[in-house]
Amino acid sequence: MIMQDTFRSKFWLKAILVVQIVLLLAATIAAVQQQGWNLFEIFLANVTALNWNGQFNLDFSCYLMLSGLWIMWRNRFTPVAIIGGAVAMVAGILAFAPYLLYLLVTEKGNLVKVLLGKNQS
Repeated sequence: MIMQDTFRSKFWLKAILVVQIVLLLAATIAAVQQQGWNLFEIFLANVTALNWNGQFNLDFSCYLMLSGLWIMWRNRFTPVAIIGGAVAMVAGILAFAPYLLYLLVTEKGNLVKVLLGKNQS
């Protein structure tokens, strides 16, 4: 029973990651078509306005920073890890979800290895 539940959990995690990638890719394409590539200008204007859009963007930025730092830490701050973490900080789920899918496949669904990488003691 536990094995079956674990399989289902891993399946749904992968499915959620794929849905997130597709949705964010579509939303990104629509945003670029409507407003161009000036993401940072709009983002900073929202943050400095000190309203709910700015609060959300600042909160989300903290999550992005943590995800990037986790990628760097998990891979022991190698140059590739630093670049990958920096990309994840900017690209968000468009970089983070494919990375998690890659880890789930390469680590054969072992979530301890996915989370800790070479930092296991």
